[in-house]
This record gives sequence, C-alpha cells and structure tokens, in this order.
Amino acid sequence: MEWQQLIGFYNTAKLKSFTRAAEATYRTQSALTQQIKSLEEEFACRFFERIGKRRVVLTPAGERLFRFAESLLLDYRRLREDIAEHIGLKRGSLRVAAPFTTLYHLLPDVIRRYSREFPWVELCLLDRPQAEVVALVKNGDVDFGIALEGIIPPQLNKRRWKKVEPVLLTRKGHPLSKEKKVSLEKIAGCPLILPPKNSGVSHRARLEELFRRRNLDYSVVMESSNVELSSLYVEMGLGVSFASIVRGLPVFKKRKLECISLCHILNAEYICAAARKDKQLTAYQKYFMDMLFSG
Repeated sequence: MEWQQLIGFYNTAKLKSFTRAAEATYRTQSALTQQIKSLEEEFACRFFERIGKRRVVLTPAGERLFRFAESLLLDYRRLREDIAEHIGLKRGSLRVAAPFTTLYHLLPDVIRRYSREFPWVELCLLDRPQAEVVALVKNGDVDFGIALEGIIPPQLNKRRWKKVEPVLLTRKGHPLSKEKKVSLEKIAGCPLILPPKNSGVSHRARLEELFRRRNLDYSVVMESSNVELSSLYVEMGLGVSFASIVRGLPVFKKRKLECISLCHILNAEYICAAARKDKQLTAYQKYFMDMLFSG
C-alpha cells in the first residue's frame, strides 16, 4: 500500500465519486481507478460498490480501510504542524465553519485581530447551515465549528460562547409588535417564513410540534435558512419569521423590523464552539479559541 493510493482511496470515499476525487487530487480518473484497483488486489477484496453510473459507496471492508485512512491522514497533519512548531517554522492552517449570520455579525472582529497577530496562518472560513457545520466537524474537515448547542451531538466537545434569545421578526408597526406576550394562536395566524425542515434549525420543529398540540393551522409562505434573506422579506411584509439573536448587538437596529421576545414559548439557547474529542490543538489554534472567548 502506497501513500498516494491511500489519499486517492480516502478522497473517493469522502466524495463518493471517482470523477470528483480525481479532480480533488489532481490526477486523471484512469490513474485513480488503477490505484484503487491495485489496493483491492493487494487486500484481495472490493472497497467500493458502484451505485448507478457515477456514485460509489463503501463496502464493509472499505469502511474499515476508510477509518484507518482517516486516522492516519489526521495524524499526518498533526505531525506536520507539530514539527513546524517545534523547529520554529511559522506555518499552519485554521479551518472554521459557521452559519452566515454568525460569520457576518459575530466573527469579523475576532478574525481581524487573529489575522493581524498570526498572518502566517492560512485561514479558511466556511459559510454553512448549522447541520452541515456539525457534519464538517464530525468528519474532521474543519478544526472548529460554531453552531447552536441543541444540534451538537455528545460525541463532540463543545463550549458555550454566546447566549441567544429566540425572537419573532415582524415588519415595523406590525400588530403583533404591540403585544406584551405574543400567543401561538396569533403567530399561527400570520404567514410564516421558516427554515427548511432538514436544515438543523431546532425552532421550526419545536414550533410545529406546539402548533400540532393545539391543533393550530398555519401556512408557510417561504423557506430559507438564511436569517438575512428571511428578514428582507419580513420587511417587505411577506410574513413573519424567527431568529436567535445575541441581545445588545445592533443586528437589526437600522432595519424596519421588530424583534419580539419568544422566551415564553421557546427556550433560550447558546451558540457553542465545537470540535472533535480527539482534536489536538496547536498553539496557534488554542490562541484562536482564547481570542474567541475573551471577546
């Protein structure tokens, strides 16, 4: 088994496609196919099953090899970073995934300061929905993910960062903005702008459960997992929407929007930083976490 064979196998398993894996590893598809074939001949078993013309899935033997390859490649990356740090070579990478709203409103100052102090660290910021953030952390594709505590599974380490309050977003002057405590019945009577059902945003599932318990009919006029986009259509009067906000941040202050607390209906949550439990932090990665939680 050769190193390049293992890299080719790993990328094929991750991307579930020979074509995409060949592109990702800068080799021809025929060369990649031959490397996988050589591996299968060496172990006398098949590692992939073809599903249709383009997609492949791992066999049970392939799943075992994938776990080995993932662990080995992770150790290799750690070794490179450890040696670079040991010999004083200023080089490293930091990959962080977070939803758009977090990247837009909460992280710019941290990233600005970190980039100034560690200009030699290669930063990669990924704008992803909550569920995808968690998946990227679990798969080891990013060093850290930032997501709501409720969707982070117990197999990941998490640390609370910011408390967020559930709010109802309406346009300025909306009748509900005059209510002291908005009722579920009145919310259900408005056209709703909600995140997609499989987006990993917990408040949709919770709201729909509450509507069902009270036999309330409701209508969804728009689906979006992007709060900025949803709020634009709320301003236009299309419907009302929901968000989890950090109080004190001027997120919507210059907008024609009302933020009505829903703490009597939905629980407040925390935004957390998440990482794999086997993640060993370098000094510059630890500094990023320190900077994140100091501000």
